[in-house]
Amino acid sequence: MLSAFGMAFKTPDLRKKIFFTLSIMALFRFGSTVPTPGVSYSNVQQCLENVETGGLFGLINLFSGGALIQLSVFALGIMPYITASIIVQLLTVVIPRFETLKKEGQSGTAKLTQYTRYLTIGLAILQSTGLIAVARTPGRLLAGCDLAIIPDTSWLRIATMIFVMTAGTSVVMWLGELITDRGVGNGMSILIFTSIAASFPSQLWSIRLQKGLFAFIFVMAVGVLVVAAVVFVEQAQRRIPVQYAKRMVGRQAYGGTSTYIPIKVNQAGVIPVIFASSLLYIPSLIVNFTGSQSAWAVWISRNFVTGDHPIYVATYALLIIFFTYFYVAITFNPIEVADNMKQYGGFVPGIRAGKPTSDYLAYVLSRITAPGSLYLALVAIIPIAALIVFGATQNFPFGGTAILIVVGVGLDTAKQIESQLQQRSYEGFLR
Repeated sequence: MLSAFGMAFKTPDLRKKIFFTLSIMALFRFGSTVPTPGVSYSNVQQCLENVETGGLFGLINLFSGGALIQLSVFALGIMPYITASIIVQLLTVVIPRFETLKKEGQSGTAKLTQYTRYLTIGLAILQSTGLIAVARTPGRLLAGCDLAIIPDTSWLRIATMIFVMTAGTSVVMWLGELITDRGVGNGMSILIFTSIAASFPSQLWSIRLQKGLFAFIFVMAVGVLVVAAVVFVEQAQRRIPVQYAKRMVGRQAYGGTSTYIPIKVNQAGVIPVIFASSLLYIPSLIVNFTGSQSAWAVWISRNFVTGDHPIYVATYALLIIFFTYFYVAITFNPIEVADNMKQYGGFVPGIRAGKPTSDYLAYVLSRITAPGSLYLALVAIIPIAALIVFGATQNFPFGGTAILIVVGVGLDTAKQIESQLQQRSYEGFLR
């Protein structure tokens, strides 16, 4: 991997793409520190020094690289686009029109991307309105800090802030597409990587200051082991062999090749963790907004707010396992794969084409999803264990959503660069 990056810097056009990507990442981080007009920057910084930044908005704050809590121009980050992409992807299973567009190739994908952009803007308006509605009341966004984050709560000022944050989301979406078109690719993923990686140094240093050198060294050792394990599992896959029958068209023979269907152990990626985290925020969010002191509200506050209660941990793990199976079921259709193989004369050795093949694929998928779901649940619980052992925040750097995204994006980016290097090697050989 290191040699691939070294070769990439020696290739002029790839070097330009890498530096262009780095410049966009720097611009994105700059926008994440610029406060939205109407926000008291000094009060926000004073609150951040005295209170924890986890809690209800911890997940969105993680994806924005800390910009959410600071109410910056890029406060919402890439989260509205992620939500819109997931919604559109789920709707392709429900709405026949979307399913047809998905099968139309590049033109259909472009149309779905356009719908995703429109939905992103709508979600950005809703999320920015909700965020400002919470932040306008002292002590609601940053619990324990009674300073006024938004001193002027007039309708004109609120409307200006909503417009600026929505425009910031549009700019973030545009920056991600620029990286995809003119950079190394995977623009949205790289922006998420930038947001999460930006918080690593401060989180590690806070552990060093609060818990001492021994705890810091122990956390770094655990981090190396976790990263190695995540890389190993993310690369692991079950390869189902596929044989294509030879066909004669005139005097020319076609087919007769062997290939395989790769089924990853973690077929669902980080989506189940995001779904489970978001769903577990809802009870606490209801209690926070209603301010209820009834028995059910007290029970939720005791078991679902701190994040280290056994009921919370068990519910979190079960939700991750459920959403892993759910997401794999809607993204990988064994019947469709079997039909496509049968149409082009492909078959799994020892398995008849058609329904037996789809049943075999479904069986393999269910068997391999089981360890994948347990792996996701285990990695997601690592920050909770760190919260109990070290008193660290739930955004512990070496676990959960953060490490899955950082490692996954890093591997994908390395593969992108290696594939582009291989293309240039083949072109040089042909010349």
